Amino acid sequence: MTFLIETTDMDLGDTPIENIFINDFMPMANGTYVKVYLLGYKYANDKDSSIVVNNHTISKHLNISLDDVLRAWDFWETKGIIKKHPSDGDEYNYTVEFLNLKQLYIKNNYKPITTNDNSKAKTYSCSVKDLIEANNIPSIQEMFNSISNTIRRPLVPNEKKKILEWIQNYNMNPDLIVKGYFYSVEKKGKKNVNYVEGIIRNWYDMDINNVEALNEYLKTKDEKFYRYERISKALGFKGRFLAEGEIKVVDKWFDKWNFSIEVILKACDKSKNISNPNVNYIDKILESWYNKGINSVEDIETKDQKPKNTTHQKTYNNKSKNFKTRFHNFEQRTSKYSAEELENIIRNKQNK
Repeated sequence: MTFLIETTDMDLGDTPIENIFINDFMPMANGTYVKVYLLGYKYANDKDSSIVVNNHTISKHLNISLDDVLRAWDFWETKGIIKKHPSDGDEYNYTVEFLNLKQLYIKNNYKPITTNDNSKAKTYSCSVKDLIEANNIPSIQEMFNSISNTIRRPLVPNEKKKILEWIQNYNMNPDLIVKGYFYSVEKKGKKNVNYVEGIIRNWYDMDINNVEALNEYLKTKDEKFYRYERISKALGFKGRFLAEGEIKVVDKWFDKWNFSIEVILKACDKSKNISNPNVNYIDKILESWYNKGINSVEDIETKDQKPKNTTHQKTYNNKSKNFKTRFHNFEQRTSKYSAEELENIIRNKQNK
């Protein structure tokens, strides 16, 4: 006797997702990272061994870039819920191993934040081994470098260990940790790691665990800092925030010239074609717009038109037609001699 289950032409199966992922990990990631994880997890659970998938497959299926797929796996690796196993000869198509999240809790490799009546207590403590492994992850290295640029000195190992603990214990992604240091140094003037931890903890208490949520918070609670952060990003300032003098210039755009953030970001777009964009360059553009009476994005299209100047070109062309040099008369001087006569004249001068 044999038992069979009917199969369908379409994929109408089910992929079980652990609640631990939905409750603890999904809120800390952006939508693209979640989609990459879920699709990869679906492929990992697929029983059809004839289906061959890789990162290029996921990129095409989700209509996103390959870089987005690779960044997603880097992100989930920092969270400790996958492992990457490199394949020989192809750096993009490593094997992704999805770790059992229930087993992670059992082994205490990832510990949830426990709470009591008074406070939230951290349970994860970063070891030296964890720090060494984390330093090999590109996204973690980039985070450490950005923070070092912000505080204008290298991070010491103990500071790095604390930062890695924040990622685990407060469900924060590396980008948000960098924002926390920006906010602490530029807004509060504090570089101390414990002070920054207080900011990160406050954001966690307010359910701010990604950059999008932070931007929404800053829009309402700290509009000026939100402006500075958006303009820094638009100008491509990596690893640094606006200096004090730059902040004064930016404040002028809003307070004196009454430009909106949308108009200023349009001006920042014009700096993409120059090698070293800066606040002074944008200031010149906005000053020109202010003098032209531009105060909205729509005005830019109608009022920021360069006048056509044909007078200079026409004058230049006229001058070029009438301009004579001493070489213009060369043909007139020699036209009365034939080629043979000219050759005799030259030979007689050489003989003399």
